[in-house]
Amino acid sequence: MKMIKGVPYKPTLLLVSLIFSLCACNVDEAETISLAEADKTTNAVSVKEHQIDKVAVLHPFNQHIVWAVNVGGESYQGVDGITYQADHLELGENKYTIDIIKGSQDSTLFQSYRLGDLSINHPIENGRYEIILKFAEPEDIKVGQRVFDVFAQGQLVIDDLDVRLARDGKHKSALVRTVHGVEVTDGQLKLALKASKGEGILSAVIVRQTHTTTVPESHQNWQLVWSDEFNYQGKPDSTKWSYDIWPARKVNGEDQAYTDSLKNVQVKEGNLVITAYKEDVDDAKYTSGRLHSQGKGDFLYGRAEVRAKLPAGQGTWAAIWMLPSNPFTYATSCQSGEDWQGSPTCDAWPNSGEIDLMEHVGYDMQTIHGTVHNKAYYWKTWEQRKASIEGQNVEELFHVYSIEWTPEHIIIFFDETPYFFYQNESTGWKTWPYDQPYHIILNLAIGGMWGRAGGPIDDNMFPVSMEIDYVRIFKPLIK
Repeated sequence: MKMIKGVPYKPTLLLVSLIFSLCACNVDEAETISLAEADKTTNAVSVKEHQIDKVAVLHPFNQHIVWAVNVGGESYQGVDGITYQADHLELGENKYTIDIIKGSQDSTLFQSYRLGDLSINHPIENGRYEIILKFAEPEDIKVGQRVFDVFAQGQLVIDDLDVRLARDGKHKSALVRTVHGVEVTDGQLKLALKASKGEGILSAVIVRQTHTTTVPESHQNWQLVWSDEFNYQGKPDSTKWSYDIWPARKVNGEDQAYTDSLKNVQVKEGNLVITAYKEDVDDAKYTSGRLHSQGKGDFLYGRAEVRAKLPAGQGTWAAIWMLPSNPFTYATSCQSGEDWQGSPTCDAWPNSGEIDLMEHVGYDMQTIHGTVHNKAYYWKTWEQRKASIEGQNVEELFHVYSIEWTPEHIIIFFDETPYFFYQNESTGWKTWPYDQPYHIILNLAIGGMWGRAGGPIDDNMFPVSMEIDYVRIFKPLIK
């Protein structure tokens, strides 16, 4: 049997003064009301005061920063608490500005940039680093007209980056991409952009020294409150998981039907295996599985971890994500008990929010995405808040996809690297519907709007699977 002790999970300590809750079935009503009242008090503080207060707070995203620069611009204080230096790089006078930026809580940071085959050298201690790069496409150009590679220490770390394509075909929208495992051995950080089409473009750089927390320390700091280690055989534990049994195209134009068949969703050899097949079922040409923990593992604030190995093949769209356990909390146009998912009239989504710990499409094999959706910021308005990280062998190796969620912010991690940050702006539910219990969803879609974006579904890849080693939810120990 797998044991929690000794497994290499290494969560980072949250502020222990926060209030956390998790339940097996129903959230404690009194605690939920108390948290809601606390949020109303927070919302009474002005945005400016709130942001100043956040700058003073240390959290995993802004710790161990050794260098940050606002490329092409002046010094800047980010909402995440990171201080960016003004650009004094020896790269000539090729500094430019963009009039407006969407899709970021730090839009000013993306309004300055440099163009060209850039080469940045910066003195730095030898060690292992994570580099966060920020971009925005200023021109209304066609996809494919600006394509460039990014190198770190002479190694290719981002291949054929097309900022507009990576930002859902939108220009003037912020793109955040992280690379990790960069080894500096000669006292110089070396970054370079080299274009194969058009000119490279860059708005900001953050360099964070890689820092890990040992397993014993993580055991001291966190309390496990809900988990499934999948140490059994057959169907998923019905006290923890429920199936979504859906036809094709119910949501997102997905091409598969979701079933409760054992061949689509099965626990075996210590893992939950969700497998998609090419087969005709009703009006679908493919079948797959989708599980959720609604009503069985709802939680409000804490840390969630899922260790998984992702599917390979063009047309796959795998996701580990969260939805509100009461989707109608902030809905304004829904009938009581309405089947809201896929509804063109019910606004439970995006009003009540969504948090994506991991999304992955097979045509972009090593890119992992983290996102939040809400009424103020979602894809239809070009304002979706998202970031991505360059993974490593995600189809061959298990990696940990996780979130730390507090009343103040959401941070998403790939293994130990935090690559997405979203701050509570204290402006109400339209930007922060994340003040209510959510639950975990695990699914493997085939096709759909995003799965087919890289080309047609590869029918030769089937059967194809996503494997889940464990799902764990923690709250911090109060000392």
